[in-house]
Amino acid sequence: MKSAETFLQDADSKTFDPEHRRKINFNIGRYNDAVAKGFSQFDNHELGRQRASYLKTQVIENLDKYLIEFETNFTRNGGKVIWAQDAAEALKEIHKILKEKKTRSVVKSKTMTTEEIHFNAYLEKNGIESIETDLGEYIVQLAGQRPYHIVTPAMHMSRHDISKLFEEKLGIPYTEDAQELTLTARRILREKYLDAEVGVSGANFLIADVGGIAITENEGNARLSTTFPKTHIAIVGIEKLIPSLTDLGLFWPMLAQSGTGQQVTVYNTVLIGPARQGESDGPEEMYVVLLDNGRTNLMVDPEKRQALNCIRCGACLNICPVYRNIGGHTYASTYSGPIGSVITPHLEGMEKFKHLSYASSLCGACTSVCPVKIDIHNLLLLNRNQSVKEGLSAKSERFGFKLWVRAMKNRKLLNFPGAGLKNFMVSFIFKNSWSKRREDLHVAPKSFQQLWKERR
Repeated sequence: MKSAETFLQDADSKTFDPEHRRKINFNIGRYNDAVAKGFSQFDNHELGRQRASYLKTQVIENLDKYLIEFETNFTRNGGKVIWAQDAAEALKEIHKILKEKKTRSVVKSKTMTTEEIHFNAYLEKNGIESIETDLGEYIVQLAGQRPYHIVTPAMHMSRHDISKLFEEKLGIPYTEDAQELTLTARRILREKYLDAEVGVSGANFLIADVGGIAITENEGNARLSTTFPKTHIAIVGIEKLIPSLTDLGLFWPMLAQSGTGQQVTVYNTVLIGPARQGESDGPEEMYVVLLDNGRTNLMVDPEKRQALNCIRCGACLNICPVYRNIGGHTYASTYSGPIGSVITPHLEGMEKFKHLSYASSLCGACTSVCPVKIDIHNLLLLNRNQSVKEGLSAKSERFGFKLWVRAMKNRKLLNFPGAGLKNFMVSFIFKNSWSKRREDLHVAPKSFQQLWKERR
């Protein structure tokens, strides 16, 4: 079944599932309340957005310069950089490191780039255990699901769902005590940190002037994943650069406020390489994998490259009326919601995912909350335009528009007496789209020309 057909079926299923909508609206509602209160920490939030947008745009426009600066400084700090053109190349190079270290298990903090390259599935196929250490990621891993949301992977699950899952998968007595559930996960994961040969993370930001990576989290699991194992591998998209360490003074609060409404996230860490002589913490070796994987497809398009400014805060998902109805899994892609609908067709193929750009009301709410001022709803229109130019529209859609153009250009057809045949054609064309959930469209019984003649 084609991705678009699957998408429509899943969207129908989720939209008319009252329990799913209850969970999502409850959880997103809590975030939106917190985010609204978080604005108060800024004297001029709009100025902060403008500054953040300017800095990210400068980086994307000069990405080659900043990437080389980062590599030079990170290598000077004792780290190693791997350039990966796509997912296959990234996995191949990472697997070489894992084989060299005789790796049996990997602990992994929350990172969307590993989801993007299907890291866990690859390791499982090669007999290596990969353990998610973020609580939300751990829950969806136990459930055999992909993350539901960029920031909160298990947003779609209630306390009851998680309790049932832990009872089934971990063999503990059923309990809805959140503290007990959290402590159970902690007890299991603490042993994994000590056993793992390699720790894997992403990075919220790559810092060019110091050659470091910045990681933001609320649980402390990323710090454990990057310091206990002897080898640390960070897999990061090439667009995550910021010019200077001092820029974190802006980006950390903007990310926290837009994502969760916090003034600043609980744990904010900058890592600039492996442990140095005399340091008690940190890995013996540290690698950063710089992942392209389709990002340069956006780079070459001057109108759309602003999508690479995204700092993955999740604000556009929380505000989007479509996402709040159909949910994150319906998108069947690593990045969901409005920003996912913009970038996924470029990362994974326009032909396969062009339908995501149509999953929007174009209300502009996503653009209004973006902390780096990405013009998301207009980028969705540009994606639609590109898909039509590339001839990716459905045959029925092309036929309908050809018929409409012919009628609009032909006065006799336009003024054809009676509405019966016109109504039949309109109903036939829109039977699987507009008319599926709405009354049929009806043409007026008399044309404007007829009404004008009668009036005169």
